[in-house]
Amino acid sequence: QVHLVESGGGSVQAGGSLRLSCVVSGYTWNSRCLGWFRQAPGKEREGVAAIDRRGSTSYADSVKDRFTISQDNAKNTLDLQMNSLKAEDTAMYYCAARPSSYCDLYPGDFRYWGQGTQVTVSS
Repeated sequence: QVHLVESGGGSVQAGGSLRLSCVVSGYTWNSRCLGWFRQAPGKEREGVAAIDRRGSTSYADSVKDRFTISQDNAKNTLDLQMNSLKAEDTAMYYCAARPSSYCDLYPGDFRYWGQGTQVTVSS
C-alpha cells in the first residue's frame, strides 16, 4: 500500500522560507511522478511542482524561481524548498504520487495523497 507523509509546514512572515518534506513508501513502480499540490480555503486544489524519476521538473508559473522541488530516490523522499514566500502561498500542502512517467500538475491525475501540512504566510 502506497503511503505518503508530509512534514515541515508552519508559519512564516512574507519573504521567509520553509522546506517541506514527504516520505513515500510502499510502491514498486518503475516509472512514477511525484508532486506537490496546495489548497487554500475556498479554492480548488492546484499543482505546485512535480518531478519524475529522472529528475525532470515542472512548476506552476506562480512559484517559478521561488520554489524548488527535489527528490532522493535512495531514501524515497520528496522535498519542496520554498523561498520568498508570499501571503498568497498560504494553503494546505500535499504531496502526491502516480505510477506514470508522464508528469504534469493536474491533481486529478494523481491517485495517492498524503494527509497534508499547513503553510501560513503572514504579510
